[in-house]
Amino acid sequence: RKPPHTWRIAALGGTLPGKEAGTVIDFESHIHEWRGFMTSDALLKYALILFGAIFLLVYPLAIVWPSGWAWHQGAPYESNYFMMIVGVYATLGVFLIRASANPQAHRSLIWFTAWSSLVHAVIMAVQAMTTPMQQGHMMGDVPGLIVAGIVLAVLMKATEKQAALGTA
Repeated sequence: RKPPHTWRIAALGGTLPGKEAGTVIDFESHIHEWRGFMTSDALLKYALILFGAIFLLVYPLAIVWPSGWAWHQGAPYESNYFMMIVGVYATLGVFLIRASANPQAHRSLIWFTAWSSLVHAVIMAVQAMTTPMQQGHMMGDVPGLIVAGIVLAVLMKATEKQAALGTA
């Protein structure tokens, strides 16, 4: 029985570049190369940049897809409420991107973003379901906020677990 950290190349008798068919490769060393990229800390950093960028794009999203991102009729700048939300989310987006450099130093901000996104999504979903004109949000910002909240919460939990184990 071969050890679990090896892989035999013999698919259809073919070869990999520089390897003969049937060659045993120690792919544990290749896993170590990917560990730095695939840690929850690294994934959290990418998620913070992604969601930060999306939060910076709330205004353009409302122009391109108003039924999913704007809660009023007319141009985005015609609503004082919407412009306030744009300002809050743009500011949060900048700070999420900045937090990506050292997520552990910004845990409170990240947890706030995760939980407030989920709360915002639940309230918005109830409002969208009770106001027929707003049902487009069920395919726009509601699932977007749910995804942001869940992804950030799951990655924060995993990162905190890694840090506690000393493997981050």
